[in-house]
Amino acid sequence: MPNAYFNVQEPKNEPYFSFAPGTPQRESLKKRLKELRSEVIEIPAIINGKEVKTGRTADVIMPHNHDHKLATVHLCGEKEVKMAVDAALEAQKEWAELPWEERVAVFLKAADLVTGPWRDTMNASTMLGQSKTPYQAEIEAAGELADFLRFGAWYLAKIMEEQPFSPDSTWNRVEYRALEGFIFAVSPFNFTAIAGNLPSAPAMCGNVALWKPSTESVFSNWFFMQILKEAGLPDGVINFLPGDGPDVGDPVLANPNLAGLHFTGSEGTFNHLWKTIGNNIGNYKTYPRIVGETGGKDFIFAHNSANVDQLVVAALRAAFEYQGQKCSAASRMYVPESIWGEFGEKFLAEVAQIKVGDVEDFSNFMGAVISRKAFDKISGYIDYAKEADDAEIIAGGGYDDSKGFFIEPTVILTSNPKFKTMQEEIFGPVITIYVYKDGDFEKTMDLCDETSPYALTGAIFARDRFVVKMMADRFRQSAGNFYINEKPTGAIVNQQPFGGSRKSGTNDKAGSVMNMLRWLSARAIKEVTVAPTEWRYPYMDEE
Repeated sequence: MPNAYFNVQEPKNEPYFSFAPGTPQRESLKKRLKELRSEVIEIPAIINGKEVKTGRTADVIMPHNHDHKLATVHLCGEKEVKMAVDAALEAQKEWAELPWEERVAVFLKAADLVTGPWRDTMNASTMLGQSKTPYQAEIEAAGELADFLRFGAWYLAKIMEEQPFSPDSTWNRVEYRALEGFIFAVSPFNFTAIAGNLPSAPAMCGNVALWKPSTESVFSNWFFMQILKEAGLPDGVINFLPGDGPDVGDPVLANPNLAGLHFTGSEGTFNHLWKTIGNNIGNYKTYPRIVGETGGKDFIFAHNSANVDQLVVAALRAAFEYQGQKCSAASRMYVPESIWGEFGEKFLAEVAQIKVGDVEDFSNFMGAVISRKAFDKISGYIDYAKEADDAEIIAGGGYDDSKGFFIEPTVILTSNPKFKTMQEEIFGPVITIYVYKDGDFEKTMDLCDETSPYALTGAIFARDRFVVKMMADRFRQSAGNFYINEKPTGAIVNQQPFGGSRKSGTNDKAGSVMNMLRWLSARAIKEVTVAPTEWRYPYMDEE
């Protein structure tokens, strides 16, 4: 047993490599890309630390070269879910009793592996499997993933320090327990870091997890499982279950030992999972904790005092980095008439310079969208805009799936603030702009707030401080992550805790102590050192 209190030093955010020409990091990454591209691996399930090959398989391909196969993944179903639940519950008996500092040691080591010997692998697998550019991979598959792990450990240490007041003759204390049962972690395709964090944050707290990765990001997620194993994660603590949603989700949610859901994905899927949990509520041994981050229809709202050059850069990066496939990506924009001419000319000139193509060509700013399904959905919105009377495409609008799922950065100009692409989440490289009359500034802010059911991210641009304050107040409920004179993407762990409300999720703020608390169950303990020996109270005495 430990005989000292062990401190976790406050981390610093992981610095990013630039991969500029001539740097050793650039050459090392290119070498790893070539190695991963030259082989086809097999990705089994991992249950109780063992590889499980189900025989029900699917191909893992490159989105930017869909004829190139990276891996064969084995898909799970009810049988594998039952095996994983049994393994997790058995593992929790020892894992939950392990001192917290021993648990976080695993994830601190994993973070150093991610940023050290495995860095090229995490970046390269994310580039190939999810069509990210080197920088987009680096900032999250290496940097953010390590930040999640290191800061998660630090947050947990700080939680353990929090203890209540104890008056004389009493010792009050609080212990933090794992939840009873297992956590179901459901991760998205677009961020390797989020995928790694969803099972890891609960596991640090003593929980066990069933992790269902997206089959569209399973390539990089598989390598993270290897890192966890190398870091010393005991068998059964996190069980890796690739598979189609219902095949894995239905038997998981039917199990009475479900203790929590940690989810990032679409609003529709989250609604279905929540409803299913509600319908099954009488079957569970405890009330499951539900933590989810879903979609966004994120906005940029400019005032006529905005710095136009800064606005151009912010809009371009927010709309088109990673092909707009970020839940925080800017997909609607409000620009005042008085600066539209200057902004529009500069913005379209910069958009015209964006190169789209294979992410192994480091001169490309954009890769491909993730899948055939995504390609068809996004191109459908573009076609709709082409036929509309109240909108026009003023940049891009082209798409080609002959080799990869490529869509040009597309800018739509609409005269209708409730146009379809102003309201619905597209999740692609498409931004719609509405030009408002300067005199309708406050009215248009109301429109912005009311147009979307989401409230994830938003950005305002203005130099006038009175205006900045007014806009920030007006949009208080419109975005869980709010940016002033900055693009609405790129939240950093421990700097901008991430999450939104309304239909964007439960706003439990990934990358913060708020999220870690969701995976702990507190027990308050009162110990009296000198107990009373008389049951009567003074008020009962006679006059």
